[in-house]
Amino acid sequence: MIEAANRLQTVEEYYFSKKLREVNFLITSGKPIINLGIGSPDLQPPQKVVEAIKEGLLASNAHKYQSYQGLPELREAIAEFYKEHFSVSLSATTEVLPLMGSKEGIMHISMAYLNEGDAVLIPNPGYPTYQSVTKLVGAKPVFYELDAANNWLPDFEALEQLDLSKVKLMWVNYPNMPTGAQPNTYLFEELVAFAKRHNILIVNDNPYSFILNESPKSILSIEGAKDVCLELNSLSKTFNMAGWRVGMVLGDSKHINNILKVKSNMDSGMFYGIQKGAIEALKCSEMWFVTLNSVYKQRRDLVWKLADALNCTYDKNATGLFVWAKLPDSVKAEAYIDSVLKDKHIFITPGTIFGSKGEGYIRFSLCATNEVLEEAIKRVE
Repeated sequence: MIEAANRLQTVEEYYFSKKLREVNFLITSGKPIINLGIGSPDLQPPQKVVEAIKEGLLASNAHKYQSYQGLPELREAIAEFYKEHFSVSLSATTEVLPLMGSKEGIMHISMAYLNEGDAVLIPNPGYPTYQSVTKLVGAKPVFYELDAANNWLPDFEALEQLDLSKVKLMWVNYPNMPTGAQPNTYLFEELVAFAKRHNILIVNDNPYSFILNESPKSILSIEGAKDVCLELNSLSKTFNMAGWRVGMVLGDSKHINNILKVKSNMDSGMFYGIQKGAIEALKCSEMWFVTLNSVYKQRRDLVWKLADALNCTYDKNATGLFVWAKLPDSVKAEAYIDSVLKDKHIFITPGTIFGSKGEGYIRFSLCATNEVLEEAIKRVE
């Protein structure tokens, strides 16, 4: 028998890949499952975006290989978007790299910067892919804890106590997923100063910046940030284009060039029509965000009601596509969500998939209609 690579022994199959098989089996067995686990937007992209991809299908060069760096007009649209919404000036030629979803950027960045034995600072709780990719490239995860007492922000005194001698990369994610905690300018200033003191590359993963958030922020807005920071962003949540796989990495040209060396050896450029659609999305007016968030606000109100019915507590100042809720004391997250799935036919994400600091918490997705959420409330009540 041909054995798998040793690196696969360091990771497990992604939680949702496994759990959704169970959920789908229940659905095919006739169970009326309500899925509040996944953050896959169920709303439609802007109509002009859909029209743009349709038109792109008919272009003479639509089916050819595309540039590894994306269409120049897509890079320009990204740069303009960052200038308008984050007050960040970027060179569309050298400081912007479109990605096939920001998730692939986590792998590209890791492969571009990490050697075997390097260490990586990873938030706990945090997006599981940070840890799995770190292990896949042979680096060592070093977890820094976030907790509600500090509003899920890094504790810099605790960070300074860690052995940072081998740390080369640090993942941060604000607005935060899963907790919904918002950043402030002081946090980003502290992160930039921390990175410069210890010669660490910080990557802010920023796909939730426009969901139920009136003040989007970018770490690249901080003076000197480009020297030591990258930012990932995505059209998945902001424009309901998760399946399109459109993301971006932004930063200093030397960092972008290093990532491009990896990316250009792993794909052959994003499909032309998708790029044309992405350009239109990035040009959307403020009314798009207002309309989108009015829908999510109604849904969040209902999820809060559902959380109340489950005797959970939550932070009403949190932002993003999820509600992060604390279970009653001594209740274990995974056992609890399995019980709710079995008894109420509602799937909710356990906080433990995001790390040990997620124990005692569950995460609700807002990617369900008002009618579905009202049904969930009825089942619980």
